[in-house]
Amino acid sequence: FLKAPLDPEERSRIESDEGQVLIIINVPIMLNDSSTVLYDTIPFGIIVTNDNFITVCLKQNPLLDELVETRLRGLNTKKRTRFLLQLLFKTATQYLRDLRQIDKQTDEVEKKLHRSMKNEELIKLLSLEKSLVYFNTSLRSNEYVMEKLLRSRLMRIDPEAIETSQVLQMYPDDEELLEDVIIENKQAMEMCQIHSDILSSMMDAFASVISNNVNIVMKFLTSVTIVLSIPTMVSSFFGMNVPLPFDKTPFAFSIIMLISFGISGTVAYLMARRKMF
Repeated sequence: FLKAPLDPEERSRIESDEGQVLIIINVPIMLNDSSTVLYDTIPFGIIVTNDNFITVCLKQNPLLDELVETRLRGLNTKKRTRFLLQLLFKTATQYLRDLRQIDKQTDEVEKKLHRSMKNEELIKLLSLEKSLVYFNTSLRSNEYVMEKLLRSRLMRIDPEAIETSQVLQMYPDDEELLEDVIIENKQAMEMCQIHSDILSSMMDAFASVISNNVNIVMKFLTSVTIVLSIPTMVSSFFGMNVPLPFDKTPFAFSIIMLISFGISGTVAYLMARRKMF
């Protein structure tokens, strides 16, 4: 039981053995290192026995500290089931809080992208999208734990459910709190899915904008190349060692230049009318 929550890849689950219940959920954390992923999730283990309530986590987690600091009404570690449900409720609200922060960061990056298309902003959007994928997977995994707690309350056929219900006895108030936890978790899942869809659409939209900008630049450069190549072509014709018009005229160079710029100007005008510039 103690080793399972220390595995970073451990999924949320609930199991019981010899009068002890292990609940593993995934909690959100914010990365403060140089990693490009802004948010991640880690397993958070809760071991419930007849005499003890043990929490195990790979990294320092503010979940318990925040739970104590908020001084929730009815907080009592002796009431194991209620304390467990309050932890689950606090986890769901933490997801919602982090999702709001992701939404704010997305808006800030979007404003920057409207001004300049830099790789830094695009990489940050990709990191936020990656964080949402982690959140979505963890929330669905946590939902399994909550549903199993609900089944252990309603069903007494499964031996494991019987053992779980004996350690985690539920009263009417606890059942109501469990329903609130499930609702809060579903809200976080829906919010995560909405933000993920928006972010994915935004990435596709900006990818299309970047591609369109490249096409515009290439079209402009092609048009400029065509216009500038006309004087070169005219000069090449008059550079041949054969009889040509204006070869006896003292103003031949000026006339040739006027013809070249005249043709270039006409071509540029026609391209501009067709919005090729």
